[in-house]
Amino acid sequence: MIKGHQSWIFESKPTIISSAAVGGPFEAKGALAEDFDILHEDIWLGQDSFEKAEKVLLEHACERAIKKANMKKEDIDFFISGDLMNQIISSSFAARTLGIPYLGIFGACSSAMEGLALASLIVDSKFAKHILTAASSHNAAAEKQFRYPTEYGGQKPPTSQWTVTGAGAGIVSSEGNGPKVTSATIGRVVDMGISDPFNMGSAMAPAAVDTIEAHFRDLQIDPSYYDIIATGDLGTVGHELASILLKENGFEMPKEKFTDCGTLIYKKEQQVFSGASGCGCAATVTYGHFLNEMRKGNLKKILIVATGALMSPMSYQQKESIPSVAHAVSIEI
Repeated sequence: MIKGHQSWIFESKPTIISSAAVGGPFEAKGALAEDFDILHEDIWLGQDSFEKAEKVLLEHACERAIKKANMKKEDIDFFISGDLMNQIISSSFAARTLGIPYLGIFGACSSAMEGLALASLIVDSKFAKHILTAASSHNAAAEKQFRYPTEYGGQKPPTSQWTVTGAGAGIVSSEGNGPKVTSATIGRVVDMGISDPFNMGSAMAPAAVDTIEAHFRDLQIDPSYYDIIATGDLGTVGHELASILLKENGFEMPKEKFTDCGTLIYKKEQQVFSGASGCGCAATVTYGHFLNEMRKGNLKKILIVATGALMSPMSYQQKESIPSVAHAVSIEI
């Protein structure tokens, strides 16, 4: 049911019965490597293009999630997925392989939680029993599309971020055991006029703040309700800005519980500038690390706020600013 202005309460509490995270060689050297189900040694994944490699990443994550649930593709009612490639080709071509009725979404890096929110809504509404939802990104494919090919060797400022090569997938079900999706807050598009594609964290931070405040307001709770509140892709620059904005608006976020997926996934010695981003960032950290911690009993209530910059190469070339959005999903066990 609708709660407040822009939040959903899922009365049946749909269950994430299985999840999987797949990464590349750089992620294998990262801080959360043990939380990945599959780590590839080759960034090409044996393919002849980075775009095809991303499709394979997504297929592997979906297939592993299905296998871990002891299910078959035919048991899944719908597949919801998004990515960063033009016309979300990674998701669409993976859907071609899976053969599951498909809903493609684009929320940029917020796609992981957009998909989980929609999957939970459909299951809660009893229009499906089992939904597979996923998101992916590939560092080299994203660099080629949005910035410069890696072969160019362009220099980047400290505010830039590193796109995760990875895919995360989860199966949301009307029955079974596992973490429960209890609520979601759908974000508004926020644009503060930032146009620098190498400072995405600052562009997305106000959207994250807007959604977090809406979530607390709609559900009439405060930060103490959750063990962890994690933004998706802000990196160190955007996360610090979000903390400042929240404090100015009356929300004191304890440092030990307010974190960012983009600051968690890699080690400090890895050269990732301000941190990680990409659809695969929130997807792998959530469907890998955070859900594993919940299953171990280390976390009971988490809020994942995935953030996305709704730009394209064309909008950047036309000197448009970067509108952003953030979607929050509450998971409890």
